[in-house]
Amino acid sequence: MAMPAISAARKQAFQILMAVERGHSHSDDLLRGKAVNALSAPDRNLTTTLVLGVLRWQIQLDHQLQALLKRPNAKLDPEILIALRLGAFQLLHLDRIPARAAIDESVELAKQARHKFASGMVNAVLRKLGGAPIANFLEGSAAELALAEAHPLWMVKRWVDFYGPERARAICRHGQSQPALTVRIANPDVEAELMKAGVYVEPGELLSAVRTVVSGDVTTTAAFREGRVRLQDEGSQLVAEIAGLGSTGTVNTILDCCAAPGGKTLILAERNPMARIVACESSSQRLDQLRKRLAEHGDRVECRLGDATALNEDGIFDLALADVPCSGTGTLGRNPEIRHRLRAEELPRQAERQRGILIAALRAVRVGGHVVYSTCSLELEENERVVADVLAEDAKARLVPLEPRIESLIKEGVLISSGAARLRDCLMPDGTLRLLPSVFHTDGFFIALLERTV
Repeated sequence: MAMPAISAARKQAFQILMAVERGHSHSDDLLRGKAVNALSAPDRNLTTTLVLGVLRWQIQLDHQLQALLKRPNAKLDPEILIALRLGAFQLLHLDRIPARAAIDESVELAKQARHKFASGMVNAVLRKLGGAPIANFLEGSAAELALAEAHPLWMVKRWVDFYGPERARAICRHGQSQPALTVRIANPDVEAELMKAGVYVEPGELLSAVRTVVSGDVTTTAAFREGRVRLQDEGSQLVAEIAGLGSTGTVNTILDCCAAPGGKTLILAERNPMARIVACESSSQRLDQLRKRLAEHGDRVECRLGDATALNEDGIFDLALADVPCSGTGTLGRNPEIRHRLRAEELPRQAERQRGILIAALRAVRVGGHVVYSTCSLELEENERVVADVLAEDAKARLVPLEPRIESLIKEGVLISSGAARLRDCLMPDGTLRLLPSVFHTDGFFIALLERTV
């Protein structure tokens, strides 16, 4: 007997969410995989909406679903939990999905996952949920905000304590929205070419080379295939633009300590066309991908396998970028599963590695050379404290204010004047820059500039 049909989008979303639940992969990688690319455009869009929507709202969905179980604290098999979350997300957050389709296909997903007896429970719970009024979650306390915006309580408490309630609320709300799709264009002619191909764009908020995709699929265009337009968050590009200004005098040598996937390295190469660049990566697989992406620059860019904390260089480079691995809490809109995997106790371990990378980068630059330290984290331990600890340990370095670099980017036409005015407000009293994800439509970043003095 043939099994009832499940739409290709729901089936693929279920498989991706199961892989993420088991810790096998990241949603971003899976959503760009062959299985999703083989779907029709509408099914690709629905798959992406379902996966990211469930991951963003999972904490709140689980809270609502648990209340409808006969045993509210019952531990459910992962397949049943995913089927319930998928159905609940569609019922509560997607107006154009018929309730019958959301419920029936969730029930069928449970059956086809060999949980035939539990499928009745899935049906009953989702029908109760579909008939219940939508809950109005308050946002007064940190606990209420965490539930209303589906973020871990420990994370929200930290943000409320450090940034205040209003900024914490804005950060959470940004984490529940789809990030802007921004691209870097080689020259203005590319914009006209994209429009001819049915891709419509608008200017970015910060950088003159950035466009925000309003409609159309940029990845199907010749400009994308040929590298004349690249997908990259605008905040990520800003990090590379600030670093790409170089240091005092001519920039002949650049070190990119943690280079993969290579978007920032490409900007460093564009801004310093005569410089030799060493791009380091600790993963052999990511190194292969990095080499392919940077191949257009030939021997000028050396891709090197190695741990950034173990760099055996001393005073060789004019400039280093230490865009370090971090918790990624500034990217929760783009990578929503981070909120489910990250634990507070992991932050000190992250910070220890980050200090090691920054110390190695400072050792690698010459006297008078600069290191740009950056993370896509919102956490104090990974940002200000890393810089403060390294400066306290290394008397051969000093912190340099970033405002002059921002002014230089304005004069060069790299920064849009309207965005630059708001960017100045992101400068901290010590001269570092904190780009909260709620200020612009970007991921969150922390950027600091250090100079080797001896």
